[in-house]
Amino acid sequence: MSSYQRIVVKLGTNLLTAGSDRLNLETMASLVGQIARLHKEGLGVVVVTSGAIAAGRHRLGVTKEQGELVSKQVLAAVGQSRLMDAYDKLFGWHEIKIAQTLLTRADLSDRLRYLNARNTLAALLELRVIPIVNENDVVAVEEIQEIVFGDNDNLSAMVANLVDADLLMLLTDTAGLYTADPRLDPKAKLIERVDKINASIEALAGGSSSGRGTGGMATKIQAAKLATASGVAVVIANGREADIIVRLAKGEAVGTFFKPVASKLESRKRWLLSQLSKGKLYVDDGAAAVLRKQNKSLLPAGITKIGGDFERGDVVNIFDTATNEKIAYGITNYSSGDIAVIKGAHSDKIAELLGYEYGAEVVHRDNLVVL
Repeated sequence: MSSYQRIVVKLGTNLLTAGSDRLNLETMASLVGQIARLHKEGLGVVVVTSGAIAAGRHRLGVTKEQGELVSKQVLAAVGQSRLMDAYDKLFGWHEIKIAQTLLTRADLSDRLRYLNARNTLAALLELRVIPIVNENDVVAVEEIQEIVFGDNDNLSAMVANLVDADLLMLLTDTAGLYTADPRLDPKAKLIERVDKINASIEALAGGSSSGRGTGGMATKIQAAKLATASGVAVVIANGREADIIVRLAKGEAVGTFFKPVASKLESRKRWLLSQLSKGKLYVDDGAAAVLRKQNKSLLPAGITKIGGDFERGDVVNIFDTATNEKIAYGITNYSSGDIAVIKGAHSDKIAELLGYEYGAEVVHRDNLVVL
C-alpha cells in the first residue's frame, strides 16, 4: 500500500495544539490513528514531536505574559511527562507500544552517542515499538533560545538519517512552501516539487516563525536540505488535512515534495568513506557469504582475526580471510580488544566473556556497506 518502508513523522507545536495554548487531544488522536494504520501495515515509523513546552505552560497555568518568569526548560520538564502520557494512551488504544527517546544535537555529534542512538532506534523498530523522539529541552539550551536548531525540524532530519528513513514528513499548520507568504500575498502559489534546494528556495522560506512553535519555514527548509542530502525524500504539508499521513505514505502529491539529491546508499558510502579506517576484521567463508549475499550483520562467530587497534564506534575494513579481499566496511560496536576476546564465539556468549555487551553484532547491517 505504501511507497515507503521507513518513515519519520515530525509533528510541530502549532499542529499539536491546533493553535491553542494546550495539547489538542482530538488532533493528536487523528494523527496517532493514521500512524497506527501505517504501523499495522508493517511500516517502520518514528515520531519526532514538539509540544512539551506548550504542555508544561498549560499545566502550570503560565500565560504568555508570564512566560519570562518561568524558564522554558522548567516548562519542558513539567510538560514532557504529560506529552508522553498522551501519546502512550492514544497509541495504547491501538495496542501499539511506544518508547520515549530524548536527544540533543550533542548526542548526534558525538561518535559513540550517535552509534548508541542509532542502535537503540534500530532495535526498537525491529521490536515493532514506535520511538517518540523529542529534543531534550531541559538541557538543550540552543533549541529553546531559537539560535539554530529550530522546533525539532533539524532534529527530525538527523533522525531520518539516523534510522535510514525513506521519507521525512514535516507536518505543520501550513500547506507547504509558497512563492510568497500566503498570509500577506493572495497571489502566492504553492510550490509542489523542489528538485534541488538552492539560494532562491531558501530565500522564499524567510526566517520568521509563527504561533507557539520555535520553528518557521526557514528551519523546515534547512531540515529538508539536510535530509535530501542523506538520500531521504521530504514533504512539508498541512497536518490538519484529512488522512494526510496515510496519503503521503502512499506517495500522493500533497504539500511540497523535496527530491533526494543522493541515494541512501550513496550517502552512507560517502559518509563512511570520509571517515578514517582504524582497523581490519578478517572473516571466514560463511560470514563472507552472508555479508555479500544476505545483507546481514557481522557477528563475532564469523571473525577469524583482527588487524590494528581501534575503539568502539570506529570505521573498520572487513576482509575475506581466504582471499584477502576487502568485501565491506562499517562502524564497529566493539573495540579491537573486545573483539580479540569474543571472535569466533556465539553472540549469546558476549556478556559472559566481556562482562558487558553492546549488542549481538560486531558490525550491525545498518552501519555496514558491502562492496
